[in-house]
Amino acid sequence: MDHQLIAQAGAVAGGIDGTVVLKSAALFGAALGAVGVGIPGIGIGIAASKALEGMARQPEMQGKLLINGIIFAALMEALGLFAFLIALLLFQYGSKLPG
Repeated sequence: MDHQLIAQAGAVAGGIDGTVVLKSAALFGAALGAVGVGIPGIGIGIAASKALEGMARQPEMQGKLLINGIIFAALMEALGLFAFLIALLLFQYGSKLPG
């Protein structure tokens, strides 16, 4: 084993500032959270199309399908808003870090 090579590798790895890594991780998480905002839109579209398909097949179930569809859309939209909030908080935290 070459102990000098191991010591040099430790010196290089020790030169990385922890705040830079933390800032980049926070900003990367904010980007992923921002992508997560659009995903519930796909789910709402699929749920709405299936509800309309169910209403076309059984018109007598229109009231129940409409109520359930609105509830599911609200739950999916809440997940999108939660992802947006997390993205904003991570971006704010990451942009305040030095580096």
